[in-house]
Amino acid sequence: MTSIDLNADLGEGFGRWQLTDDERLLSVVTSANVACGFHAGDAATMRRVCEQAAERGVRIGAQVSYRDLAGFGRRAMDVPSAELSAEVAYQIGALEVFARAAGTRVSYVKPHGALYNRVVHDEEQAGAVVDGVLLADATLPVLGLPGSRLLELAAEAGLPAVTEAFADRAYTDRGTLVPRGQDGAVVTDPEAVVERSVGLARSGVVTSSAGTQIEVRARSLCLHGDTPGAVELARRVRARLGESGVRVEAFV
Repeated sequence: MTSIDLNADLGEGFGRWQLTDDERLLSVVTSANVACGFHAGDAATMRRVCEQAAERGVRIGAQVSYRDLAGFGRRAMDVPSAELSAEVAYQIGALEVFARAAGTRVSYVKPHGALYNRVVHDEEQAGAVVDGVLLADATLPVLGLPGSRLLELAAEAGLPAVTEAFADRAYTDRGTLVPRGQDGAVVTDPEAVVERSVGLARSGVVTSSAGTQIEVRARSLCLHGDTPGAVELARRVRARLGESGVRVEAFV
């Protein structure tokens, strides 16, 4: 039976502001990419999401990013390698404290936003992220785009490299994500997201923004928690996957 992990970005609030419906999304997803305070999130939010995830048996992932609260981690930044690796390790360590307090642990690492897209091609930044993961825990899986330098370097370093696909993001013909600044970068039609989810899970194929069928083999499927109606959409995706003979389960 075909299986796939379903992950979402959670804990993306700060102080009195809450962007994601963490509690309800945790009843649907199998893995939670938790903001570690650099693009969103704070200590209280991280602790709460870890406790809720542990209660539901949802795997906790450290969603590391550039230090960019004002830009939600989606602005391009040039960070020296040594600084970036230290900041990646710092974020993982901060989340690990709350995960362990909740009776579990950080199970994987996933970059966020501009950093996620940068490490697809940038050797230096990808290497810095891998170095940061190794510094924090040399056994942690790394979640990223198929064919990315990040996953290639992670595998070379002995870290489990886990491929990821996006049901609600548009793809280029090269298998990379269409930049958010371009029209159509985010797929907003719920039924289209559901159908893309099934196609990615069952056949590893998705239609690019140019109309080309491209191969995207992934072990985990991401739905963005800050999308309007994210909870209901996640429920529809999970239900349709089950109806299509796809088992939804964590990759770790």
